[in-house]
Amino acid sequence: MREVIFDTETTGLDPKTGDRMVEIGCVEMVGRVETGRTFHAYFNPDRDMPAEAERVHGLSAAFLATKPRFAESAEELLEFLGDSNLVAHNAGFDFGFLNNELELVGRQPISMDRMVDTVAIARKKHPGAKLSLDALCTRYGIDRSHRVKHGALLDAELLAQVYVELTGGRQIGLGLADAAPDTPALTELTPNAPWHRPSADKPRREPRPHAASPEELERHREFIAQIKGAIWVS
Repeated sequence: MREVIFDTETTGLDPKTGDRMVEIGCVEMVGRVETGRTFHAYFNPDRDMPAEAERVHGLSAAFLATKPRFAESAEELLEFLGDSNLVAHNAGFDFGFLNNELELVGRQPISMDRMVDTVAIARKKHPGAKLSLDALCTRYGIDRSHRVKHGALLDAELLAQVYVELTGGRQIGLGLADAAPDTPALTELTPNAPWHRPSADKPRREPRPHAASPEELERHREFIAQIKGAIWVS
């Protein structure tokens, strides 16, 4: 299953009052495994940047004035998003800004049916706990030392790791080793995945037989015979 984890940076909190999206970062996942494909863009909002917003993400009006407007990247962004579910932290906020930009350029908004909110998932899994991205990274031991300010692509990459933990943890990948050779699409998307890299210091060994010997089977029958009403007797 393909999913896109994304995050946005904006000029403020409410697109209905004229705030605009100035950055978006997207990370592609297939079967909860990052494929390495990303989408990242900055946008000229054609307005000022409030100081409180700039303190959060560090994007100044002067920096953004040299960037393309959303309309110039809308088609490429929509092609990347495809028809996949879109995962975001406090997703209603990001969906609101993304759909506002789409409506401003005459494009159809993205259906809220595709929205996956990691805050809602975290609230059910960790009731009463802090639910910020920083707090969840700390809870799951995800390194965020390089996160000095908010950044859409960086936050999407961190959220992708948090999302895996919220929906089953790293153990969800244990079955991929057997599945990967029979899954060409996933194999092509993740050529550097662990199951494709032979270990130089640990050569592959053929599986050892695990069948019980006749002597072991006999000892087992004798043991079972000592149990009154044993349900294992065939």
